[in-house]
Amino acid sequence: MAHGTNETEIKLAVESPQAVRRLLRAAGFTISRRRVFEANVIFDTPKLTLRKAGAVLRVRKAGRLATITYKGRPAVAKYKSREELELEIADGATMTAIVDRLGFSPVFRYEKYRTEYRQRRGAGMAMLDETPVGVYLELEGSPRWIDRTARGMGFSEQDYIVRSYARLYLEWCRRKGLKPGDMVFGPTRKKAGAKA
Repeated sequence: MAHGTNETEIKLAVESPQAVRRLLRAAGFTISRRRVFEANVIFDTPKLTLRKAGAVLRVRKAGRLATITYKGRPAVAKYKSREELELEIADGATMTAIVDRLGFSPVFRYEKYRTEYRQRRGAGMAMLDETPVGVYLELEGSPRWIDRTARGMGFSEQDYIVRSYARLYLEWCRRKGLKPGDMVFGPTRKKAGAKA
């Protein structure tokens, strides 16, 4: 199944998964997709052509579902809005090989656990993302829906985050004095200056 849309979203840094679940329940959200482990690989050319253009090419494995996604240059202001083209694929390994043959190589891997939520009459989606660098609530929908939903859960526009997980990871590494690598669970990060 393929689909293309313009996605509009924000992230909100939250204290814990439990705190987010309480907020979501109080706002009338229920689980639409249970918690699943996601392994994401970002691809680019050796000259980082996509990154320089503000675009993203990603292969994601989430449970039994694999997808390939292209994201266009984001318009970043109060929200992050960008074109998103996504296609379900039967075999993530074969798709990765195809992308490799086309001249793209893995440049960044990131992992997270994601749970998706929806309201009965809501026009948007809330996603609880548990990452190696913190817990985030992502709200995706119309700007009006995002504002109303965030406000209803006690957040203000000053809390909105429009940076990617790659950018958040780099900032986290800088704060911790760690040399960036991949944003994965486990002992893969090293202190800055440590020998590899």
